Amino acid sequence: MNIYLASDHAGFELKNTLVAHLTAQGINAVDCGPEVFDERDDYTKLIPKAIERLTADMKQGLHESKAIILGGSGQGEAMVANRHAGIRATVYYGGDVKILQLSREHNDANVLSLGARFLTEDQAKQAVDLWLAFSFSEEGRHARRNKDIDHQ
Repeated sequence: MNIYLASDHAGFELKNTLVAHLTAQGINAVDCGPEVFDERDDYTKLIPKAIERLTADMKQGLHESKAIILGGSGQGEAMVANRHAGIRATVYYGGDVKILQLSREHNDANVLSLGARFLTEDQAKQAVDLWLAFSFSEEGRHARRNKDIDHQ
């Protein structure tokens, strides 16, 4: 499984923490940048680097690959990601972790967008671990809805 990570300046430190966290678990965590902190960077230029790697894997049939993207709120980052075909980005910035499970089981989310300004390191690690632990339910109604999304 490949996990591609990218962030803007607001998520930079947390991205680095999550790369180390995933790598320590034996997961192939690929840091798609940025490599250095730049408070003037734009997520619109950075997030696609992870999404393009993920979509390339998907085209090769590697559907277990995922991406984790980070920004201040995670909202804009998810919007950028969701503009790519086959991408289902979900946003998490705290609160009930059940949403992480549902995003995988019902929506087959393949991108997790984290709001770095709203999460501690421990909360982010827990969110990533939980999100990766679940898989798509394959239930008919969910599969049908996801197919409808893909064809809009």
